[in-house]
Amino acid sequence: MPEGKEEYLSEVRELVLRLYARTAPQGVRYFLDKTPRYHLIVDDIMRLFPESKFLFLWRNPLAVVASNMDTWADGRWNLYRYKVDLFNGLENLVEAYRKHSSRACAMNFEKLTTDPIEECTRMFDYLELSFDPATLEKFSGIELHGMGDNPGKKRYSRVSQEPLSKWKQSLANPVRKAWSRRYLRWIGADRLTTMGYDLDELLVELDSIPTSSQRLGSDLLHGGYGLIFQLLEPRILKHKLQLLPSWHRIHTHR
Repeated sequence: MPEGKEEYLSEVRELVLRLYARTAPQGVRYFLDKTPRYHLIVDDIMRLFPESKFLFLWRNPLAVVASNMDTWADGRWNLYRYKVDLFNGLENLVEAYRKHSSRACAMNFEKLTTDPIEECTRMFDYLELSFDPATLEKFSGIELHGMGDNPGKKRYSRVSQEPLSKWKQSLANPVRKAWSRRYLRWIGADRLTTMGYDLDELLVELDSIPTSSQRLGSDLLHGGYGLIFQLLEPRILKHKLQLLPSWHRIHTHR
């Protein structure tokens, strides 16, 4: 293309805007497009739509770790499946927010939960919309058909502070506490400060949880499987075995 990548991105932008326009009801002001794995292309998204509004919702990373297990594996160890989100995703989002903070709005899950009116007022001001506090009592009546938001909607009919401490029950055994300490130190004080958290405070809070042996054996078993899962990717191997009658369709993954 004569203009290189910028011309390509411009064409992608026009395509996306046409799709949004066809999907959105007539006369709406915003089209909300949200999915966790947008963290993989967050920089491109913010380049594609310079006039858009961007909300960064930070949450205690320990609560995110616990939520991955509680929501998607009924409390079992499954973090090897979400490494791209817990590591690459967090790194990408922090970097993108730092680069574009002047045109983004950062929110904190804990503050949103404890003082929803103040936080939502700030968010609506950023969006240049009027805020009706009654909205906080009505969100459970809105149907959202998409990825992953239903568990919370089924559990809560209004803003609840239960998730603020619920993660402590999930991270109580020695394996999970040790993993979480390493994870916090990997994130580091600098990135945590950008997100609105303090490394030392989170470590103290984690260490204050009474240690339990609950799910310890299961974690060791699933942790071992996780190592094999990451090294050998058994789903890909299974798929290749199913393709054996058609050898020409089996390829290497790079």
